[in-house]
Amino acid sequence: MLREVIRCRGHENVKATHRSTLEFTKEDYLTPRGDCILCIEADKGINDLSEEFKAALRAGKKLLVRIKVGDLVDEVVAKGSPGLILDHELSMVIRKSDYIDARTLAIRANKAAKDIDRRIVELLRNPETRAEIELVIPEE
Repeated sequence: MLREVIRCRGHENVKATHRSTLEFTKEDYLTPRGDCILCIEADKGINDLSEEFKAALRAGKKLLVRIKVGDLVDEVVAKGSPGLILDHELSMVIRKSDYIDARTLAIRANKAAKDIDRRIVELLRNPETRAEIELVIPEE
């Protein structure tokens, strides 16, 4: 099993209403247009993930994304792809589609921002709220 943990915080503009993507960013601000962003000031971007983790994603492995805020947990399942670029300083985007750009962490996800537990989204509208995002590539 491979595991990476990202810590980030909420922002008053968190909406999480996007129908096909979910994003975590190292940026320290969020405009109302950023409707796929769940949290900001992440302590990791794609470039900060281990080479071993990136290689597993490029091998098409399954990715489990566990979003934890307080006692609440939501999980997203997505897939890696040989086409992944995995080269971005600030952002990680999980997509329901097969679209890939430098910010894409995984594709064919079972959830996007709009599907995340609304109690978690509500909490993340508070800039004081901290979230832990656990990225896990399980043993096959």
